[in-house]
Amino acid sequence: MTVAAAFAILLLLAAPIALVLAITAVVHILSSGDLVLFESYPQQLFSGLEKYGLLAIPLFMLVGELMNEGGVTARLIQAARVFVGAYRGGLAYVNLLANMMMAAIVGSAAAQIAVMSRVMTPEMTRSGYPPAFAAATTAAGGLLSPIIPPSMLFVIYGVLAQIPIGDMFLAGILPGLLLAFGFMCAIAFVGWRTGFPAGEAIRGAAARRAVLQALPSAAVPLIIIGGILGGVATPTESAALAALAAAALGLFVYRDLKLRQLPKIFAETAVTASVVLFLIAAANVFGWIILHEQIPQHVAAWLAGLTQDPFLFLLAVNLALLGVGAVIDGIAAMIIVVPILLPIAQQSYGIDPFHFGVVISINLVLGLLTPPVGAGLYIAAAASQVKPGEIFKALTPFLVATLASLIILSWRPEIVTALIG
Repeated sequence: MTVAAAFAILLLLAAPIALVLAITAVVHILSSGDLVLFESYPQQLFSGLEKYGLLAIPLFMLVGELMNEGGVTARLIQAARVFVGAYRGGLAYVNLLANMMMAAIVGSAAAQIAVMSRVMTPEMTRSGYPPAFAAATTAAGGLLSPIIPPSMLFVIYGVLAQIPIGDMFLAGILPGLLLAFGFMCAIAFVGWRTGFPAGEAIRGAAARRAVLQALPSAAVPLIIIGGILGGVATPTESAALAALAAAALGLFVYRDLKLRQLPKIFAETAVTASVVLFLIAAANVFGWIILHEQIPQHVAAWLAGLTQDPFLFLLAVNLALLGVGAVIDGIAAMIIVVPILLPIAQQSYGIDPFHFGVVISINLVLGLLTPPVGAGLYIAAAASQVKPGEIFKALTPFLVATLASLIILSWRPEIVTALIG
């Protein structure tokens, strides 16, 4: 009870989640009276970072920063206009398609929402779309980033679950496309109800030029996925090669990236990555305490009394994690719940770890758009000058589409595992 109280109090005080986990572990050791455990504390802290796969996190962050500064976003949007811009409400589809393209580069939902909100939300508003819907479409598109590879969330899950990160990336491709299809249906539904402005087509020489200018950007996701699929490189090595390619694109092909910008980009990437890695280190200590207290066994015994059906188990997990994701950041929530729930899912219900990872990743990333935390919601609100409550209301069709995708993926695991060899 003392440990649970300390955890709850620190959360209510809005302490950084890494400190919440680290301090809660200290409280557990003090309350247990076994002070010898303090000798293992620093070892557990550092062992959380002694995993080669974690090197992919700062590298993928660096890829995103280099591509953002290198002029990729505007070119991807123009290419998206060629394919879907001619339809009524075409700019909403352009927004979604551009988000899909960016998702294959950025890997972080919050970063993608921040970038795309500055570009697409004002453009849609000027074209006659309601500002709240423009912001909601952009924010919803950001949910694709942690699902369509490469994904920082998948890297963290792969390390926690001790499964190949490359296979985890493959597991996210079909669910990402399913989620994108659901968002297209949501846009079509809203457009049918409210009426969207006419689309603006790009044809002829302008269309060819837009596609050709965007083609070099495809090299980055191709290096990442192709390197992994071809067995040429590990995900970490692919991320390093992709960062090199992104720098070359920005410096020598598009020439929007300048050498003087690189120190700032490296510094920002280092700071952002250090926050995530410190969180992982603190979570490793917290996971050690969880195992020491045999919490997974107690939770498994309780769940076994509720149902033996894997699908119903996943529905129960989804329902619980919707609440968790609403108050705790997705990465932090994953680090907390995976050590507890994954052993239960595998041992008691025979659920594939890749299937479980994709389902909880989609679930937890919803927290970016749901109050009271909802970082993505507030990022979109700041960029669009629209109240978060209005954006959340406009997000309803997209949230329904996400929940429908979650149910389908929970029911049909083969959608997740189909591409894994």
